[in-house]
Amino acid sequence: MPGEGHVLNSIRPYLGHAVCFAIVGYITWTAYQGLFGGVSKIPGPWLARFTRFWLFSETRKGGFEKANIDLHKKYGPLVRISPSTISINDPAALKTIYSSGSRFPKSDFYHPFGDHRNDQRNLFSVQDNQRHALMRRKHFIDRCNTLLCDRLDRFAKDKQTFDVPTWMQYYAFDVIGDITTSQPFGLLDKGYDSWGVLESIDNTMKYGSRIGIFPELHRWIALVTAMAGMKSPLESINAYIGHQIKTRSGDSNEESTPRSDFLTRLLALRKADKIEPFDLFITVGANIAAGSDTTAISLSSVIYSLLKNPRAARKLRDEIDSFARDGKLSDQVTFEQARNMPYLQACIKEALRVHPATGRPLVRDVPPEGVTLAGKFLPGGTSVGVNSWVIHYNEEVFGPDAAEFKPERWLENDKDKLSFMEQNFIPFGSGARTCIGKNISLLEMSKVIPQLYRKYEFELAPGEKRTTWEAWFVKPKFQCYVKQREDI
Repeated sequence: MPGEGHVLNSIRPYLGHAVCFAIVGYITWTAYQGLFGGVSKIPGPWLARFTRFWLFSETRKGGFEKANIDLHKKYGPLVRISPSTISINDPAALKTIYSSGSRFPKSDFYHPFGDHRNDQRNLFSVQDNQRHALMRRKHFIDRCNTLLCDRLDRFAKDKQTFDVPTWMQYYAFDVIGDITTSQPFGLLDKGYDSWGVLESIDNTMKYGSRIGIFPELHRWIALVTAMAGMKSPLESINAYIGHQIKTRSGDSNEESTPRSDFLTRLLALRKADKIEPFDLFITVGANIAAGSDTTAISLSSVIYSLLKNPRAARKLRDEIDSFARDGKLSDQVTFEQARNMPYLQACIKEALRVHPATGRPLVRDVPPEGVTLAGKFLPGGTSVGVNSWVIHYNEEVFGPDAAEFKPERWLENDKDKLSFMEQNFIPFGSGARTCIGKNISLLEMSKVIPQLYRKYEFELAPGEKRTTWEAWFVKPKFQCYVKQREDI
């Protein structure tokens, strides 16, 4: 009877042939799909037809939001950015993909971010609770406004530049900490992140935005890193969330002492077995990440846009001063007061348009029967998405001056044009899956921006130019001086 070694020797020549056959087969299949497959007629970079590595390489450069705009200028409304992913710049397609009741599920791209399910409707029904909790805790936003102003007073007194996006993130993080767990992070007080949560979120975004292009690798990477004892990019934020949940779950006063924070409602859902422990953990983390980064980026965009447009800054100050003289503003501006300030709201909306927080297409999968978008049929399973940067700079929607910061566009256009712009205004996503940080961001911006421009003047540091880095979130970086207004 032949031994094991004899059997291996007898099949060894065929193993090489099998490997070669598999490689040739894969190359042939890839070439066929790239040249003749279901989306082969969609234009785009040549390498993107055959491999996802083109997209991976482009996104690693940190400026994909601008590159995506340029791709559509070159190739038109549909651009193939990977063998099975199409970037879209078309208002009608946006409505089809993201409308409520749409049959386009979320792509596997989101798995490395911790979003392992397509159906999150039960989880995100808590957004209503979040909204109510948020409105009841407006007093803490007022306190954070005061703490931020105290910091700015010091910067003004010392004639010291400050990193605007960093301090806006400290502000936003303190607010979201209180809204979520009744425990602010204390960043405005300390001037640094003692938990390391900001770095943890940044590392998670970098990882997810890159590995999301190859989502099948995520499970294996997680397994290998766990076996090797390597730290997860989520370690710091997981430690914070775990500490808060453990403390609150074991608190005998949790039920007798009413709280109005987000975690209270999640713990109640968990106690009623309406969500799993994993859901509790993930949702708290998502609330913190979305509520802090989105707000910080948006606040920074407002300040930078006004720095680069002094005329708009003067108009905003005039409106604030007019409302204050007429007794329409309290010491701490309320959300209701801010909503009645048309130029303020136009500035906020325009800043969100020219610098939305995320810089990638919001990818969804075409349903099995396929769909026609922008005049082209796309087969089922194709991934499609609209990048908010791309649609926000679409001149057919926002006019030939779409690249300019112009708050007046939200005040001077006719009703039909405004409606069309609103339909394509997606700084927080679109449809049923809008960013859970939306309500927090709009409330904070509406309250803090008039407070800042009522008290201060801002000036870019000499020679300072804003830079940005995209790793899902498009984070700005710039320094400026601040001084107290002398004309009030």
